[in-house]
Amino acid sequence: MLYQLLFQLHLQTDRLPWLNVLRYVPFRIIAAMLTSMFICFFMYPWFIARMRRRNVGQSVRDDGPDTHFKKQGTPTMGGALILFATVLSTAFWSDLSNQFVWLVLAITVGYGLIGFIDDYLKIRYADSKGMPGRFKLMFQIMLAAVIFLYVYMDQGLPAEWLDLRYRLALPFVAFENSPLDAQNAGVLARLTLPPWLYVVFATFVVVAMSNAINLTDGLDGLAIGPVMVSASTLLVFAYISGLILFGINIPEYLRIPSIPMASELTIFCAAIFGSGIGFLWYNTFPAQVFMGDVGSLALGGAVGMVAVLTKNEFLSVIIGGIFVLEAVSVITQVVSFKLVGRRVFRMAPIHHHFELKGWPEPKVIVRFWIISIMLALVALSSLKLR
Repeated sequence: MLYQLLFQLHLQTDRLPWLNVLRYVPFRIIAAMLTSMFICFFMYPWFIARMRRRNVGQSVRDDGPDTHFKKQGTPTMGGALILFATVLSTAFWSDLSNQFVWLVLAITVGYGLIGFIDDYLKIRYADSKGMPGRFKLMFQIMLAAVIFLYVYMDQGLPAEWLDLRYRLALPFVAFENSPLDAQNAGVLARLTLPPWLYVVFATFVVVAMSNAINLTDGLDGLAIGPVMVSASTLLVFAYISGLILFGINIPEYLRIPSIPMASELTIFCAAIFGSGIGFLWYNTFPAQVFMGDVGSLALGGAVGMVAVLTKNEFLSVIIGGIFVLEAVSVITQVVSFKLVGRRVFRMAPIHHHFELKGWPEPKVIVRFWIISIMLALVALSSLKLR
């Protein structure tokens, strides 16, 4: 919006030559990051005070660690402001004619709405359960499936995307962009799914990432740190996937999918990172505000959607390894208890297991952040190991 207005002004007049800087994605990445960051910095004090006046506080689960009962009543639904800052910053600095921008915003806002309803029910009835899980999952699947049906049935998208949309890119395996090269490449380099199966697969990636981040959001700052790391890592992949430098097609050189449209997703990723910093200022231990499901579901959907559109579905398992670990710990705990009547962990998700082992909350949080950064570096290393 702001980008398009100012850039059109630059094209129509020679009096403001400095506006030419808007054509460069790195400048708009920084602008989007700073915009969302300062929105959160300045608005969270007002938001927290308003939530306290309205008694909009966190409901703590009865079977959680004893140390969490002191968090009862801490203002929640702080994720709503993360979404506001992210969407507004993206609208300001991205090219809104790019369809990928609208797709990630649709999934982010849609999942945010599902999370908002869940949070509202928790607050309204003072119950930590909120919306029944089966309904929450059903709405998530329906929204993602509808969006992907549009993405993969619309023939009006750019040709370079239509050639790649059903193909899978594997970490550390060279990806052949040209159809001719793909035919001559090995099986792994030309792995393609039937359209209906890819829609199911893409829907699974987004829904799984959304719920995995939701499960991770259990300690002060635990979820937002890895979300910021994941967003910044995907920012690099999105930027490189559309980069042509000195006449060289960088994606083809690095053997990753070449998706020029994906470059605008860097603005969205930068907005998430900026709003994450602003939120973390108030969410760090001891937290003054929690993000709630309105934030965790939406951010998870956003990360999953960017991974799908940049063809990093499998790489997202490494990038978001902390979220995968949290989700797997819950699945393992449930399956083990139902099959043999025993628990593998003292409590799931796994961050509670370490709490009950005596780790202070800040130690769990920072160590999980460190692991997240290490996994991001492993994912980035795949750029030169193909």
